[in-house]
Amino acid sequence: MPKKVDPEARRQEVAEAVFRVARRDGLEHASLRNVAAEAGLAIGSVRHYFAGQSDIMIFAMRHFVDRAGERLMEHVRARPAPDAPPDRHVALFAAALAELLPLDAERREETEVWLAFTVSARTREELRPHAERLYDETRGLIRKVLAAAERIGVLRDGLDPDVETERLYALVDGLALHGVLQPGRLDAEAMRATLHRHLGEIMPRADDR
Repeated sequence: MPKKVDPEARRQEVAEAVFRVARRDGLEHASLRNVAAEAGLAIGSVRHYFAGQSDIMIFAMRHFVDRAGERLMEHVRARPAPDAPPDRHVALFAAALAELLPLDAERREETEVWLAFTVSARTREELRPHAERLYDETRGLIRKVLAAAERIGVLRDGLDPDVETERLYALVDGLALHGVLQPGRLDAEAMRATLHRHLGEIMPRADDR
């Protein structure tokens, strides 16, 4: 009797293979043949789930957003009570946003593939709408973090949530980019400290309450 295959599990397996190929050899080498070989699958098996290289790349990026987004939201859902010490709120929201930064092997892999996908989308028209959606969804995650902070009253008074979302997104984006391109100059500790410092500036300190 043929072995039953879970289609979604197989597609995720292929997405992980895309990540490994892209990080090692560059996203341009994530062909059906190379990804199939990396995943230990017959190329026909990959073609059964994906129409071509662009389809694989798009799915891999969806997998990235879903994975990073779920980790981020786990932190947000675990937020402390509003009357918890301010430092606890800053630490928790910093930990949430740190899921978008290349602070360890998994997140570095995700960030490198995100960067490769974004660069490819500049010259590949079929990828551009998906890159724009990726931008919007990542911005949406950051907005959710600020909305959670606003909801429990730990944002400073008078802040414009939309402006603060853009500022925070620019900071996270810049840290991610420099963390990948200049890891020797901007290590995990420096990225965490920069993010923590910014959040500390938009959330009240104990003596402000």
